[in-house]
Amino acid sequence: MRKNFGTKPWLYPLPVLIVATYNEDGSADAMNAAWGGLYDSDKVVLCLSHGHKTTKNIKEKGAFTVSFADAENVVASDYVGMVSANSEADKMKKSGFHTTKSDFVDAPLIDELPAALECEFIKVNEDGNIIGKIVNFSADERILGDDGNIDLSEFHPISFDPVHNGYHKLGDKVGNAFRDGNALK
Repeated sequence: MRKNFGTKPWLYPLPVLIVATYNEDGSADAMNAAWGGLYDSDKVVLCLSHGHKTTKNIKEKGAFTVSFADAENVVASDYVGMVSANSEADKMKKSGFHTTKSDFVDAPLIDELPAALECEFIKVNEDGNIIGKIVNFSADERILGDDGNIDLSEFHPISFDPVHNGYHKLGDKVGNAFRDGNALK
């Protein structure tokens, strides 16, 4: 038997995205955004309210990065989502995050978060969401496997549980995409 909850914004797994930009003075800013994802094969969508400093920065700078929060950086990732750069000038310093300028867009990469999309701002869509073009995906070598690609035994992205406001590390591999279904053909 199922229990009905009505209309809820519950999507599993919900990635924990850390969106980083540069402020008008050149300092780095970052925020935690649980509502975002792929918009197309080369685009992302971020559901950010108009009042966020990050939203203003994206529009002014025309660029941003989207890093994936991981289990090793839960506290700092949560902090940048709790505190607004509109009221806390030392937000990045207090978070403990360090940044390096992207080689592809005018936005910072967060050194502690090992995987990021580097994006150019395209537009705000009719719903008020930020749309960006992915120009590069970068990953720290520490999360790469022997094949040179991301290895989820080395990279531990977290998911947001919107029901209980929890963060959860993604689990073990349970199957093979585009292969296991062949058993039913």
